[in-house]
Amino acid sequence: MSGDSVQLHGRNDELRELDLLCDSVRAGHSAALVIRGEAGVGKTALLEYVTRRALPHFRVARITGVESEVELAYAGLHQLCAPMLGRLDALPEPQQTALRVAFGLAGGAAPDRFLVGLAVLGLLAEAAGSRPLICLVDDVQWLDEASSEILGFVARRLAAESVAMVFAVRDEAAGADLRRLAGLPVMPLGGISGDAARALLATVVPGRLDPRVCDRAVAETSGNPLAMLELPRGMSQAELAAGFGLPAAGGTAAGVESHYARRLRELPAPTRQLMLLAACDSIGDATTIWRAAAHLGVGFDAARSEVTDGLFEVGAQVRFRHSLVRSAVYRSASVEERRAAHAALAHAIDAAADPDRRAWHRAHASAGPDEDVAVELERSADRAQARGGFAAAAALLERSAGLTSEPAARFERRLAAARSHLRAGVFDTALALLAAAESEAPDPLAGARVALVRGQVASASNAGGDAPLQLVKAAERLERLDTALSRRTYSDAWNAAMFAGHLAKPGGDLLEVSRAARAGPQPDVPLRPFGRTLEGLLVLATDGRAAAEPMLRAALGGLLRSDLPAENWLHHGAMAATAAAAIWDLETWSAVNDRQATLARELGALAVLPTALSGMAVVATWRGDLETAERLTAEHDAITEATGIRIAPYGAMLLAGYRGQPADAAALIAAATGDSISRGEGLGVDHARWCTAILNNSVGRYPEAMAAAQPADPKAPAILVSAWMLPERIEAAVRCGERDVAIAALEEFEATANPGAHAWGRGVAARSRAMVSTGDVADGLYREAAGHLDRAGVRAELARTHLVYGEWLRREHRRGEAREHLRTAHDMFAAMSADGFAERARRELLATGEHVRRKQVADRAELTPQEEHIAQLARDGRTNPEIAGELFISARTVEWHLRKVFTKLGISSRRGLRDALPNRSLV
Repeated sequence: MSGDSVQLHGRNDELRELDLLCDSVRAGHSAALVIRGEAGVGKTALLEYVTRRALPHFRVARITGVESEVELAYAGLHQLCAPMLGRLDALPEPQQTALRVAFGLAGGAAPDRFLVGLAVLGLLAEAAGSRPLICLVDDVQWLDEASSEILGFVARRLAAESVAMVFAVRDEAAGADLRRLAGLPVMPLGGISGDAARALLATVVPGRLDPRVCDRAVAETSGNPLAMLELPRGMSQAELAAGFGLPAAGGTAAGVESHYARRLRELPAPTRQLMLLAACDSIGDATTIWRAAAHLGVGFDAARSEVTDGLFEVGAQVRFRHSLVRSAVYRSASVEERRAAHAALAHAIDAAADPDRRAWHRAHASAGPDEDVAVELERSADRAQARGGFAAAAALLERSAGLTSEPAARFERRLAAARSHLRAGVFDTALALLAAAESEAPDPLAGARVALVRGQVASASNAGGDAPLQLVKAAERLERLDTALSRRTYSDAWNAAMFAGHLAKPGGDLLEVSRAARAGPQPDVPLRPFGRTLEGLLVLATDGRAAAEPMLRAALGGLLRSDLPAENWLHHGAMAATAAAAIWDLETWSAVNDRQATLARELGALAVLPTALSGMAVVATWRGDLETAERLTAEHDAITEATGIRIAPYGAMLLAGYRGQPADAAALIAAATGDSISRGEGLGVDHARWCTAILNNSVGRYPEAMAAAQPADPKAPAILVSAWMLPERIEAAVRCGERDVAIAALEEFEATANPGAHAWGRGVAARSRAMVSTGDVADGLYREAAGHLDRAGVRAELARTHLVYGEWLRREHRRGEAREHLRTAHDMFAAMSADGFAERARRELLATGEHVRRKQVADRAELTPQEEHIAQLARDGRTNPEIAGELFISARTVEWHLRKVFTKLGISSRRGLRDALPNRSLV
């Protein structure tokens, strides 16, 4: 019986689960599973079982993480995908490019990691097209960070590709390794006991085993199969009765590793040297290892089976009996022996063919500072970063700094390593490196640069309340050292303060940041469009809209006419969108959102795409196109779920407010509020309050609406949401009979919101004044508001104007005119599926004596939300790969969903979707 088969004693439940997984995938489904347990418990044996069970009906791809490989970006992923790269041309061009750049097969900008993930998902689906595919990933805890994150991402997106992914990971794996596999089914694997344990021990212990000795063996090994197989080797019955003597602190795995270390000491020195070379090498390539062995004078006899004691074998690849053997080999060697092995491997590797692996071995061979090696590592880090491997680049730069003796160069490398850790999301390590770099900053500019990166860490690490103050202090330090960098830092500080809102720490609120930025020195070169936009926003915060609007209008006009690099748009686009929204310029706001989203999709810049999508969803909602808003929020949610990006769901909250379903909306808004508070995103809190006010106004809960329409910090500049709250407060106060509150809110709105020349703002202002006016003045203002809003294309606001005008007309006893406007409002809201406002209009129509039926729910309830979303995209002409890219699923999953949609709707092709799913868009 093979070793792997022996370790399956007592695993009947686990084997049945794996059988079901294979059967499911063979039937056309997809599956993922994480097998988790301590070293030696049998995880690898279960993977071997899956391999035997799968062949010959499945394609099997298998990789194993290696401890020494964790610093090589995409190494594990490349190993898994290499046999499938012939199918790369079947993927959309952006995905092909991302994967080629990530694997070093082509040059280009560093790809977004999750675009690489989407490409891998598509590649696996293509590979499974002819035969189901099973991917087996052993020792996940030793995969490089980029590979493990992407493989976890892909496993969570599997649906109907006929692909299975089975991961094996140690219990003691770091939290980050386990988080990357979060959300996947877990098979916990413990020790075995009872008859299964006795049967296993009987395979390695000669003669009859005393039950008490057996029980002790099982207890000491916690039923770990590898320990029970390995530890009794060579022991007599008397020795077994005395126990294995496992170290209490290290546990079973440490005991097995110590056992292997004792066996290693009995091997010939050349064999130990050869095994150490293999333990130091991450890919197990026999050619490289033999070349290194020759450099050390080790010959082929060192690998003969009679001298390796079954711990190690060399074929085309080098293989250890167990990963604990590799660990024992490496840890039992002296520091000098390890350095010699790494030096031999560096000598054996072709510098032109694999410069990064050679540099890595040279670094491990170095006994002290070595500038040549440090420079090599720095170049390797540049290549890793160009492929999007920021974690690997950070580790390489950190090691490079450790080999650098010159303080100024060491500072630069530590700072670069901190930036890479920031981009990789490893914030604690970034802060530790910044502290080390700050202690040896060679000049004030260097210290200010450290402060800047520290502020960026705060901004990125959900410490939103801390970020504005840290960034503004960094900007102040930079003022006399680097004016251009200081202005860029003030820009980051302004954006951070905008998002932090009332949760910013004292000294870092929007008004104080704006004042500090205006007081700072101006660049001595003409401002570019984004720089002019920032200057306008600073004036907006300090002096109000009237002073800022001409500046912002000119800056935004120049911005849209300019041909700025994509990187500028991606970094500053949110600031430009804020500027357009602040001056009621809906068309420019929409154009900025569209430009930023298009670039983000083209370049795979997923970190900025959710913000653009939220802005687009808000614009679509105001335009009355709630179906498009729903599609955009679904894309937003797919990206944030897939990538772990945390940002308030601004578009989804406004959409929920207009949908007018209180239970669903309240749950979403409450969750968003809690999340926003936890990460210091005060803008999200105020946005939630505004959407709550809209929701309550829509269903006639006016006291609740009036209470919600209050910003958390009434003294903050009325930039966006705090200005938009005021019309909600006016409407609610009028309905509550609180005329003084309504008039005060109107005065504040007119003083701060400055509707200006744009029809959207002027329409909202006219309607708000109409609500506190009487007689012909009110009548004229309502009509003026409707005209402005109709020209602006803000159909949600136009429908609300018809609604409140109709309500006013009914109270003026002008029932015929009231019916006309209420009917218009009702029909517009019903077409939008703005159910709360539609029902409010229906009740008002009933009060005029007109009978109106309640809205009938379309008979499409059998479609799931995802099926309906995919069907709408297909109806609108999107191809399967385009839909897949937008929703972060594979094209095969899209095809699978569409087949189900066609069956449910009783149609046979995409052509039938137009009649079955009429487009409710009103744009």
